[in-house]
Amino acid sequence: MLRGLYTAAAGMLSQQKRTEMLSNNIANVNTPGYKADQSAIRAFPEMLLSRMEGKDAPTSMKMGTQTPIGALNTGAYLQELVPQFTQGDLKETGLPTDVALLEEEVPANAETGMKGFLLFAVGMQDGTLRYTRNGHFTVNGQNQLTSNGMPVLSTDGAPIEITGEDFEITPDGRVRINGQETAQIDVRFAGDVRNLIKESSGFFRTEDGVPPLASAAGNPDVRYSLKQGFTESSNVDTARAYTEMMTAYRSFEANQKVLQAYDRSLEKAVNEIGRLN
Repeated sequence: MLRGLYTAAAGMLSQQKRTEMLSNNIANVNTPGYKADQSAIRAFPEMLLSRMEGKDAPTSMKMGTQTPIGALNTGAYLQELVPQFTQGDLKETGLPTDVALLEEEVPANAETGMKGFLLFAVGMQDGTLRYTRNGHFTVNGQNQLTSNGMPVLSTDGAPIEITGEDFEITPDGRVRINGQETAQIDVRFAGDVRNLIKESSGFFRTEDGVPPLASAAGNPDVRYSLKQGFTESSNVDTARAYTEMMTAYRSFEANQKVLQAYDRSLEKAVNEIGRLN
């Protein structure tokens, strides 16, 4: 009976985490470049039950005869959250600092068959690199182009400075101020999306080195274009997210009722069956 309590509780915990994930997706439906998470729920390893036969108790040297009874499942758990790396719709804003990254030709990974992913490179305060698809850029007090307060980097690794209102960003990412080219926006190509680790504020990081440049000089198999005055919308499917949330609520409620039933059975066993007259 206690095993059933653990199984029902494990189901409640997995559905609770799934609900939190879906709530976060819905909350970021209007966040530019946001990539929705998907949950991977797996069952715990099954246990094979056997009945011990014979009159003698089993010892370390002698286990006795065993008769297989069958496998026992011990519940499910949320294994991981996997971002969905699909292109979001483009939204026109008219702001010159907004830049949308449009994927035109991105090769798939030979091992997984999954398409690669393009990202803007940004510099953090500790000197490390992060990557983002949020092209809703702003200009800070140091005249640097920033994403969520972090400087957007050029292909030479330096922050991009915008010193005037008359500037242009070409489709290949070149920044021109008063007709003069000053920098090129650093766009990186992640060939294996499994190596991207999602962080807060729409940033990604990697643990296997720096992704290569996505420009023609760095990767001729990749083609993309930047659209100034546009942002990439999130790829959250709102209707599907709400539907999945209702399903998660129902699953949580079903496991909760099972847990309550076990609790009532234990209470009855303690207070009535175990009563001594």
